[in-house]
Amino acid sequence: MSRFFGFVFAACLLAIWTSTTVPAANPDWPKSLTLGTASPGGVFYVYGEAVAKILTESLKIEVDSLPTQGSVHNVKLIESGGAQLGLLTMGVGLQGWNGTGDWTKGQRYRKMRALFPMYDQLFHFVTLRWSGITTVAQFNNRTVGTGPRAGSMGVYVPAILEAIGVSAKISYAANEHVVADLLGGRFDALVVIGGAPLPALVEAQEALVFASLTPEEIEAIRKAIPEVTISQISSGVYTSLDKTYTTVGLYSFAIGRDDLPDELVYQLIKAVFENQPRLVKATSAASETVPQNAAKDTFLPFHPGAVRYYREIGIKIPDALVPTN
Repeated sequence: MSRFFGFVFAACLLAIWTSTTVPAANPDWPKSLTLGTASPGGVFYVYGEAVAKILTESLKIEVDSLPTQGSVHNVKLIESGGAQLGLLTMGVGLQGWNGTGDWTKGQRYRKMRALFPMYDQLFHFVTLRWSGITTVAQFNNRTVGTGPRAGSMGVYVPAILEAIGVSAKISYAANEHVVADLLGGRFDALVVIGGAPLPALVEAQEALVFASLTPEEIEAIRKAIPEVTISQISSGVYTSLDKTYTTVGLYSFAIGRDDLPDELVYQLIKAVFENQPRLVKATSAASETVPQNAAKDTFLPFHPGAVRYYREIGIKIPDALVPTN
């Protein structure tokens, strides 16, 4: 009997200790959150799943990772309330904010707020070793595969190829299928975007080569699409890369609805940065998920809870990116 009461006493102490060291979710917070990611096979999907697990544990509310078509889809979900959190490339964010992309049909998507920086999204121009294709210019008059139409690739791949005078038949597919379609002969080449290494490419990397852009082509792309940056993939990231690969890219951010509670957003961002090593284990691209990269946002207002967090740790947020309501 004494052992039994001793066990009960110890269990009670453990319960008291747990309840005093792990705060319960704020009663004013939503009971759950949905995080829009992308389709499986890309880094957005892997990164988003890792973020959702961290937030579920840290915030003590359920955060569900939702597979989507990508950035455009996520912006629309945030606007409609179908998701409260999302991942996007800042190029799509800029188009949505200003209502300039064809996909916006002139609508300005103004419910989204910047939360935290993710990583550089790099365009990968990929062919098969035995194809004889070594440059992006050789994509001309060929079938080029890319990701979902409602993601960043659906927006930017046609524009990039047009900027350098490449006329190709562009075919859209889910991220998890594009490499198989290339290997199966449906596509002659791929243009896909994501943090390096892309899981879908790693699985078939022995069969792949990276087609090159000339400096003049990169200049033409950036002139036509100013939000695109010069990006690089280090040698060895993929086995077929024996030297640094220069390409173009778009930075990515996590976003949230403007009506999320300030304290929730503050704690959310704190949890992500404090658990950044866990994100890096999920994908090495998350090594760029650091507070200093908040400066990569030049147009999208930060959520007030995010502003509070960055200012408390000494990261300056320009007044122009602090929402007034």
